[in-house]
Amino acid sequence: MKLEIEKLDHFGRGVAHIDGKVCFVEGALPGEIVEVEIIKENKKYLVARAIDYIQKSLDRVVEKCRYFNRCGGCCFQHYDYEKENIYKEEKIKELVNRFSRINTTIKGIEYSSCKNYRNKVVLHSKNGVLGYYEKNSNDLVEIDSCNLLDKRINALIGNLKELVKNNIGIKEILIRTDDDSTKVMVKITGEGTNISFLDDVDVLVINDKVISNNEKIISCIGDKKYYLSVDSFFQINKSLTKKLYDEVLDVAIDLRPNKVLDLYCGTGTIGIYVAEYCKKVISVDYSLSNINDAIDNMRLNNINNIEFINNKVENVIDKFDNIDLVIVDPPRAGLDKKTIDNLIRIGSDAIVYVSCDPATLVRDLDLLSDMYDVMYIKPFNMFPRTYHVEAFSVLKKK
Repeated sequence: MKLEIEKLDHFGRGVAHIDGKVCFVEGALPGEIVEVEIIKENKKYLVARAIDYIQKSLDRVVEKCRYFNRCGGCCFQHYDYEKENIYKEEKIKELVNRFSRINTTIKGIEYSSCKNYRNKVVLHSKNGVLGYYEKNSNDLVEIDSCNLLDKRINALIGNLKELVKNNIGIKEILIRTDDDSTKVMVKITGEGTNISFLDDVDVLVINDKVISNNEKIISCIGDKKYYLSVDSFFQINKSLTKKLYDEVLDVAIDLRPNKVLDLYCGTGTIGIYVAEYCKKVISVDYSLSNINDAIDNMRLNNINNIEFINNKVENVIDKFDNIDLVIVDPPRAGLDKKTIDNLIRIGSDAIVYVSCDPATLVRDLDLLSDMYDVMYIKPFNMFPRTYHVEAFSVLKKK
């Protein structure tokens, strides 16, 4: 069966129609004519597999990753990078137009190199094989390196492959570097851990036990320093994080708020970044590991005007008032109804919303739009070669 691909969906799949029913074709690009085989049929949609590309798009590029068609980590190695960035801008515009009442500006996307940008990876191990999961599978694709990973991480993979061959009980290995790739930490989970050739690792954790002299590494964003432990949240795109945080900083400098509420604060990175322009910051996060790192980060930067609360946002949001600026950086699920209701009750002068899922961002902005004008949304391609896109938005009270 031949199909002409009309566009990409929000997960990077090609979209066509068969007898009025939408059909998704993974790996196909807009404008291509593809011979397909239907592999799944639902009442509302079809899923097809491309058998042959009869007419290829001019935006198709040669995949420079030998694992691309098997590994589940990327979906855009075959797509021109400039077109990928345009696609992500358009995705946010479409979400705003289809699912909200918002009248706002979508600014041009910020993007990094699409290579070696990730400062963190989790590799899985099974039967002496180390790699990524295959697409839609628990089987592993053994890898020697990954185009997305920091070069320091890639340099370790060879040794780690030898490690798992000799310790087949290892289940998972997390690797993380600092911003300039001078320090590296490794966390190994599983049984059997002969680590005699991991001497060049700065922090080594085995089954949650730190066995190296150091427990943390330090990473920098602008002029601020941050401790990183293996399990703490930190942005994975080492070159774009400063640009994202500078957007928040511009709002704080312009507003000069007395009191800032920083929700889902992680390791306190954003609150610390803007603290010198505020009288007080109150930061909330449910993870004790994050909060402990955040307190250490505050001391590392000689800051004394931040209060940290270890709790779920929805458990404490109704206790706050007299807030001038609210900063939210929630998980993919976005904001719950109680939090949105209380943001409306608090009525701060401005809200900064950092989102890793534009669909839930648009939903939440629409719920807040009766009280707030959405000044703009700015996409950040923090995850090149995947369909994911970060977004930054500023809301001002009407």
